[in-house]
Parts: sequence; structure tokens; C-alpha cells
Amino acid sequence: MVFPEYRPRRMRRNETLRALIRETRLSPDQLILPLFVMPGKGKREEVGSMPGVYRMSVDQLGREAQDCLAAGVKSMILFGLPEKKDPMGSGAHARDGIVQRAIRELKNRAPEITVVTDVCLCEYTDHGHCGCLIGDRVDNDTTLELLAKTALSHAQAGADIVAPSDMMDGRVAEIRATLDEHDLSMVPIMSYAVKYASAFYGPFRDAADCAPQFGDRRSYQMDPANSREALREATLDVEEGADILMVKPAVAYLDIIARLHDEFDLPIAAYHVSGEYAMIKAAAQKGWIDEKRVMAETLLSIRRAGADIILTYFAKEMGRLLLNA
Repeated sequence: MVFPEYRPRRMRRNETLRALIRETRLSPDQLILPLFVMPGKGKREEVGSMPGVYRMSVDQLGREAQDCLAAGVKSMILFGLPEKKDPMGSGAHARDGIVQRAIRELKNRAPEITVVTDVCLCEYTDHGHCGCLIGDRVDNDTTLELLAKTALSHAQAGADIVAPSDMMDGRVAEIRATLDEHDLSMVPIMSYAVKYASAFYGPFRDAADCAPQFGDRRSYQMDPANSREALREATLDVEEGADILMVKPAVAYLDIIARLHDEFDLPIAAYHVSGEYAMIKAAAQKGWIDEKRVMAETLLSIRRAGADIILTYFAKEMGRLLLNA
């Protein structure tokens, strides 16, 4: 194809033509809204580093769910802020824990919402690491049983999908076996299969109060320099029984999303993380960018790279924009 016989601009002349040949589309159905659930009643506190994102008490979730549904968003992922923390993160799997109560509230108030739960210990341990410690080291194998107990407690409370984010070796197999043993074989696992040790998580750790009290998480989260390792991690999770593979963060790792999309036939999720969200919000507040257009372009790029599902704090805003397009 050469000019002047082929003129690409012919198909860009107006919006109708552009829409007719559009290769990538976003839908509110593909979005998951992360929520931070806190103790108390009647509480709704904005996260300082994440404008428009709130920590909220369980009794506020029904209203939040209705707002989501009105925007066409039908899925949420829950993160809990417990009243107490301890070295083993026992609040993560407590029958009446914060996430377990949140699941039951959502299932009671908005049963059409798909409830996803984050399975990790970092919000519940007093040291802020994602597993049990032996000395100053996170012990992989001891942690597996607690992660499985946590996933089980979420599923028994009514969670539709459990999503382990800890990056311990073997946790998908442990969780799958535990769920199956308790007649919960139909509960899918959305594995944080490729989770990098990223600087983009800062605002989340502010929101969830889960920054490590010493050291960092580079001994279990992945090195940002590595891409072949991402394929090895994802392959392990596929073999252990994962139903969905997630990449986190998203924008800085579009190449990884694309590689997983090409390599595996499972659905691919991508987490547009707190730092990625906060940068757009901060620049928009300064008047440097058009927030809605940058939001839409960013999420479209994640979808174009190969993500079937996008976890984003922009879910409601993007949903409303899509419904009103």
C-alpha cells in the first residue's frame, strides 16, 4: 500500500468512520473498583494521596455498590483495614474480620455485584510484610497455610473470586486445594501472577496502612528489570490452577501484559495502581492535562496491550464516561 492509492486519512474523516473501524473498545463490564474497608460506622474518609478515593466503613458499602452499578461497574475488590494487627496477621482469616463482614454486607445489599477479595497478610501484620516472619525473613511455606485459610474464609463469607497478592511460591496450589476440599471448587482464583516491587504503590500503602516496618518486599515481589521471569511466574500459577492472571502495575508494564496475553489462553487482568492514578489526578489538579481524556487514553492502552480486566480507582468515572459516550 502506497500513497496516493492508499490514504489512511479517508477512514478518519469523521467519528462515525473512526468508530466503525475502532480496534480496541472499553466497557464498564471490564472494570473492577478497589475499595478500602475500615472499622466503625458511618465513616467515609478521603485518602489524602488519592483524591476521590475513600476508606469507608462496612455500612457505607451498599451506597457505594449502587453508585458502581449506576456507572455500569459490576465488580469490586476489597482491601481490609483491621482494628488490630499481630505478627501472624490473624485478622485476615477471622470469621468476623473486616473483609468477611464487608463481603456479607455487599452480598446482602447488592447481590448482583461480583465481589473479589485481596488475599494477603500485609494489612493485618504488625510488621507490614506479606507473610510470617522467621527473624527478619518472610517464611514462604509457613505463610501458605495462612493464605489458604484467608482465601477459604473469604469464599465461605460469599466472595465470588479470591485474588492472592502476596507473591509467595506455591500459594495458588495451596489455595486451590483448600477451596476444593471445602466444596468451593467453583470459586475462581485471580492470581497476582506478575507483581513487581514497584515504586508506584506508595499511595496504596498510605490508604491501607500497610507499609513494611523494616526492609522492603523485593525478596518476594519481582524485579522491574525482568520480563522472562514474568512468564515463569505466570506458568507456575497456570499449572497450580489459577483462573485469571494479573499483572501489577499496569502502565509501566504494558509489554508484560502483551507477553502474557500472547503466551497464555487465560484471561489477563491488569491493576492500574495507586501511583498511576495519583499522578493523573495531581497533574489534572495543576491544570496540566485533561483528566478525562488522559484517564480514558491510559485505560484504553492497558486494554489494547491485552488486558481483559482492569482494576482501577477510575472505574466509576470511566464507567460513567463510557455510558454517556
